[in-house]
Amino acid sequence: MSAAATVYEAESATVSQGAVESNHRGYTGSGFVNYTNTTGSSVEWTVNAAKAGSASLAIRFANGTSANRPMNITVNGATVAANRAFPGTGAWTTWTTASLTAELKAGANTVKATATTANGGPNVDSLTADTEGAPPGGGGTPVGVNGQLTVCGTKLCNQNGKPIQLRGMSTHGIQWYPQCVTGGSLDALANDWNADVVRISMYIQEGGYETNPRKFTDLVHTMIEQATARGMYAIVDWHMLSPGDPNHNLARAKTFFTEIAQRHANKTNLLYEIANEPSGVSWSRVKSYAEQLIPVIRQHDADTPILVGTRAWSSLGVSDGADETEIVNNPVNASNIMYTFHFYAASHHDEYFNTLSRAADKLPIFVTEFGTQTYTGDGGNDFAMAQRYLDLMASKKISWTSWNYSDDSRSGAVFKPGTCNSNGPWTGTSSLKPAGVWIRDRIRTADSFPTG
Repeated sequence: MSAAATVYEAESATVSQGAVESNHRGYTGSGFVNYTNTTGSSVEWTVNAAKAGSASLAIRFANGTSANRPMNITVNGATVAANRAFPGTGAWTTWTTASLTAELKAGANTVKATATTANGGPNVDSLTADTEGAPPGGGGTPVGVNGQLTVCGTKLCNQNGKPIQLRGMSTHGIQWYPQCVTGGSLDALANDWNADVVRISMYIQEGGYETNPRKFTDLVHTMIEQATARGMYAIVDWHMLSPGDPNHNLARAKTFFTEIAQRHANKTNLLYEIANEPSGVSWSRVKSYAEQLIPVIRQHDADTPILVGTRAWSSLGVSDGADETEIVNNPVNASNIMYTFHFYAASHHDEYFNTLSRAADKLPIFVTEFGTQTYTGDGGNDFAMAQRYLDLMASKKISWTSWNYSDDSRSGAVFKPGTCNSNGPWTGTSSLKPAGVWIRDRIRTADSFPTG
């Protein structure tokens, strides 16, 4: 917490249609506010700011139901977040934070959280206001150290212009495994695994975004805020898979990324992955898609790095008998972008390895998905080949996220089946499969983030 951050307890605020209670452990202060189950129930704080400017606001809450309990957040009567999601946290004793940024005036400000459905709001514990605008989870966190990232040459660079390597995990499809992405599991990823980055994988087909765009966009908003509150970077993964031509979903992508970029443009911890694994299409088709979508994003967010999928399941073309030269000779016409590469160590040996090594000297590469198993994410682990890849990526400062942070039955999911539905345990190794133990050990090693 920065010197300018102040905690305002909910039980000391102005409560309308709610009660101060203390029957669920884990709260701070002397209790929390249990909203009445009605539209319009609210908590209002008075927040003091020494000077006008941007502030980070973090509402600590618990929601023991499976239903989202959205609220409007207003500052001095103006709405700064409409129908802000407050999803289930797994239990009334499991607390997490929802963060946003707002402009405050010098002196006293009113910050109000008002329920917008008949379910009322979640249980609210406190509001933390950082009136100097430092993001929650700053300081020594990956985002606190590195700030806004940018692509410099073939590297990903921090706010000091120094090349860095991010290491972390990808979620599984959030339409199938939202129960694996909770306050507790993300606390473990940030603080027990020491991850720098989480990839939020939102499938488009396969029961994902196209079935309910509002639901899945709101879920991504929530997960972005959860990563932000923990000082982690978040990759917003447009997980198109089948059909393999990203142009099939171009209109949907424009709608989705317009809203994401509008809402989160002021954050410094995002990367946008605009096409997970193009397949069955030429590089020119993928390039055309990127060159139509990137300007739509840039209208609202000029700074966030954009990750472009490569053809043949983001293999730089290797799976279709090509290689990185087609991109080197015909790159996407845009700045501050990187190209993605995916590998699975038990299936992808020297040809893939050598392509990645060559490409990283010519193109900015981010490995947004890999596993120690076969390309299906299952089967035996080839830890020796996977270590060769990790050593290469460390030497060339290629950032990576591993697939996947769930309890899927396959060997590539890090948790044993049933872990997520049991809400953990998330920390340590007792709930981990062999691949989970292996990748956790490698994420936990110390970062080397240059600041000078």
